[in-house]
Amino acid sequence: MSRCADWEALDVLDAAPDGPVAFSADIGPACLLAAYRAGVYPFPASNEYTRTLNEVVFADQVLEGRIRLVGEESADPYAVSWWSPDPRPVLPVSAPHLSRSLARRLRNRLPWSTSLDRRFERVVRECRGDRTPLWLTEELISSLLTLHDLGHAHSAEVWEDGDLIGGVFGLRLGSVFSMDSMFFHRPGASRVAVTDLAARFAQAGGVLLDAQRDSPHVRRLGGVLVPREQYMRQLRRTTHDGLPMPTATLPARRLAQPRGSC
Repeated sequence: MSRCADWEALDVLDAAPDGPVAFSADIGPACLLAAYRAGVYPFPASNEYTRTLNEVVFADQVLEGRIRLVGEESADPYAVSWWSPDPRPVLPVSAPHLSRSLARRLRNRLPWSTSLDRRFERVVRECRGDRTPLWLTEELISSLLTLHDLGHAHSAEVWEDGDLIGGVFGLRLGSVFSMDSMFFHRPGASRVAVTDLAARFAQAGGVLLDAQRDSPHVRRLGGVLVPREQYMRQLRRTTHDGLPMPTATLPARRLAQPRGSC
């Protein structure tokens, strides 16, 4: 754990709002968790060109100390950039909601169900898919699987007749859940996954879902932008995960009921 102490000392509040705040090649489980707790998330370079571009574009800012190099000096830091955008896209656990049409379909017995941590690795690999750039590297997936085994990383799944049709995964950090990625094979399935995750996280005392990167999809889910300082205050508010999230497989139609009735 000692090699991860740099993350504990990192203060992202003075970092640039729209660029990497650090470079570090170490995405082992311990340092990955320490980085998330410091308010940053990784973006591994998908190829040598991207790695070289990181060094060429940001080398001056590294020399000036505006971007930190974290970890062992012998490793190649430019292979992984680490980000903490300002403002930060977040969703209070009460925010995610289903569209009227999707809620109506669920109430009309669309045969979907949801679960937690039933197929974590499958969700991660479905999120990886054939996306470009390929930031979910095998090394990063291996660390995420270890953190899942240790109880820090979780997935919410959506099912239709036994088939996995949507999901979302990320890390639980006290009262914040940082969502890494989501996928869907049926329209609306990723929205159901996030709404289900929010409901389960709220039951366990969670407050905020961190969407990491802003997008129209995040906004449609109910995401809002908050100052990085506000996000960091919430992230630092609790240092333990509290109650476990419920894991039972449940009918997705419960998410289409009025608030407070499920």
